[in-house]
Amino acid sequence: MLKGKRIVLGVSGGIAAYKAAALTSKLVQSGAHVKVIMTESAQKFVAPTTFQALSRQPVYTDTFDEQDPSQIQHIDVADWADLILLAPATANVIGKLTGGIADDMLTTTLLATEAPVYLAPAMNVHMYSHPAVMHNMKQLDDWGFKFIEPGEGYLACGYVGKGRLEEPETIVKVLEEEQKKKQLLKGVKVLITAGPTREKIDPVRFFTNPSTGKMGYALARQASSLGAEVTLVSGPVGLSTPAGVRRIDVTTAEEMYHQVLEHYPASELVIKSAAVADYRPRVTYDQKMKKTPGEYVVEMERTRDILMELGERKEHQYLIGFAAETQDVEEYGRQKLKSKNLDAIVINNVSEEGAGFGVDTNVSLWLTKDGEQKSFPLMSKDDLAKRIIEEAARQMKGDYA
Repeated sequence: MLKGKRIVLGVSGGIAAYKAAALTSKLVQSGAHVKVIMTESAQKFVAPTTFQALSRQPVYTDTFDEQDPSQIQHIDVADWADLILLAPATANVIGKLTGGIADDMLTTTLLATEAPVYLAPAMNVHMYSHPAVMHNMKQLDDWGFKFIEPGEGYLACGYVGKGRLEEPETIVKVLEEEQKKKQLLKGVKVLITAGPTREKIDPVRFFTNPSTGKMGYALARQASSLGAEVTLVSGPVGLSTPAGVRRIDVTTAEEMYHQVLEHYPASELVIKSAAVADYRPRVTYDQKMKKTPGEYVVEMERTRDILMELGERKEHQYLIGFAAETQDVEEYGRQKLKSKNLDAIVINNVSEEGAGFGVDTNVSLWLTKDGEQKSFPLMSKDDLAKRIIEEAARQMKGDYA
């Protein structure tokens, strides 16, 4: 799966840099074209000539050492790459990447590239578990960077624990599996809705719900990582757009209705995970309402049922809905699956601990129109999104094994 792939290997300054030489050899043997970028610290452990001999390509060590005056070196390398692998990824380089710091050839290239970036951390066990490092890795993960987790064992510092650079053979295998996964939904047009909607009463008041959009954004991120062309219609949330995803921001249920229907005909996989308001105020005001004595009654009217309409208009699309329930979860889920002409539904019991709105985990039940049923126990929303996208891809291909 790596044959012909153009891989930039970033080597930063840790003792595990010596493993990067073997990794370079393994990547070349797999058929990849490898260019190596070394930090100044990495050169204290391994000489650039080692990587030049193994890769049969020039090794980059200095942003200002422009080998070809017709090109800007770090931009050219960033554009050349099909993927970038940072191994070892030290705490220092991870921190720089999170902070947007570009002070050498490696970090400027990392900021300039649009290729997927894989990081294989290697550091002391206490450094790896430090809150700052964990925070930085979480931020990069949210931005779409991929991590190849370090192994556990004896470290150069004398400690035993997590922090050892994963073995070159394993790293190559992970990259091959990732490339294989990218074929799963390659070119498939995916439409996903996420977040809440807001239905205003006046300029300073509105009705909404606690949805944070985390589930929908996780679905978009996973679909994109499998090669899909993802359009994300999002209500107002405070989340970063997943890498490679086209995002359309909306506020009200009516705005979401129009955007979804506009993109629905060209979509092949549609996942409606947004928590859309069922009602909106019948009357809204352009000026702020002033307090008056006594009670105030807001008359509400129904919003359009987006999922119902998608089910009625469905032609070639594989349509997945979400249901947030607090009682008779499976029964209500089955009713919604049938009444809205869905291909599958994901049901969340939001009364369960660790499930529902505002948390990073979920507990769900997966049902299909063909009678398939799977329980997804407590897991992160990213892991759940991965399971849902893989199930959808399998169903769309007719693989029911």
